[in-house]
Amino acid sequence: MIVFEILIPVLIVSSIGAGLALILLLSERWIAYYGPCEITINEEKKITVEGGKSLLSTLQEQKIFIPSACGGRGTCGVCKLKVLEGGGAVLPTETPFLSSEEREGRVRLSCQVKVRNDLVIEIPKALFEVREFRGRCEKIEDLTYDMKRFRFALQEPETIEFTAGQYIQLLCPVYKGNSEEVYRAYSIASDPEDRAAVELIIRRVPKGICTTWCFEYLKEGDAVRFNGPYGDFRLSEREMPMLFVAGGSGMAPFVSILHQMRHRGDARSAHYYFGGNSVRDLCLDESMREFEKDLQNFTFIPVVASPEEESDWQGERGLVTEAVGRAFDDLSGHEGYLCGSPGMIDAAVKVFTSLGMQEEHIYFDKFA
Repeated sequence: MIVFEILIPVLIVSSIGAGLALILLLSERWIAYYGPCEITINEEKKITVEGGKSLLSTLQEQKIFIPSACGGRGTCGVCKLKVLEGGGAVLPTETPFLSSEEREGRVRLSCQVKVRNDLVIEIPKALFEVREFRGRCEKIEDLTYDMKRFRFALQEPETIEFTAGQYIQLLCPVYKGNSEEVYRAYSIASDPEDRAAVELIIRRVPKGICTTWCFEYLKEGDAVRFNGPYGDFRLSEREMPMLFVAGGSGMAPFVSILHQMRHRGDARSAHYYFGGNSVRDLCLDESMREFEKDLQNFTFIPVVASPEEESDWQGERGLVTEAVGRAFDDLSGHEGYLCGSPGMIDAAVKVFTSLGMQEEHIYFDKFA
């Protein structure tokens, strides 16, 4: 009797749980089913899609790629476009990323807009030029204990055109622990003249969906897919001396930019401050010294916040922004280029502007 008294409540609870799960499943399939929806793009292109997904992922399925540094999680604010009709009210998840002018201009985050009905949208025409690429992982190289360089040889199409400083969106496939395909943004680290391949420098993020795939599953010879190129981070055409600041995988766009400068024989003054928490966070020192030889006015300055006790580090110490503050009294005639975490970039902007650099002369690629 005691056994039955225990089993009966368990069976009742289990039945209720199964019933609720079934209701949720049916609700998602039928109640949240929006049927075919028509999206008008730039008043010149119309596509019919199945409703229910985000506008970002829906457009991706149609091979219309909107840049998104966070893969559609709503944390980067990059995937902006105009929703002229049918988008509903701006969500609280969008407001931190939209200025009052953008809200008045009907700018939205495409990852937060659900396709529930017909939409009229407007996107930059340049995004129609973004392409999907298929390739093969040709080489994986360890740079530090938590950073690798990946080289993807292109297969379809066989070449790519990009400007140094731009990025691509790498497709992370389904694997054990990841049930759906996702895109993640990575800066291109390769020479713009090397059009047959793309190189990325990727730093492992604990429990990161795409970095886990790259570090634990992706092997040399495997097929890869990505789209791009994206972004406006690039050298200006001014002749002002330049200050580069980066940390970790923020190294990537500057490697590409330095290749570009070498090809052009760029004689502008450029100081590159690269920061790491410890000596083992530094990488590509030999490559940077080669750039110093080839570029007459280029100087590479690695900075270590807390060198290991056993190291014989003789270089700059402390935060990378502190090293800049020690080296310069006046930056009013300089340009600044930054790539890395939001915290590092915000701190660097404060240092730059406090030393006289104009905000319109500061360019950055802020990681989501």
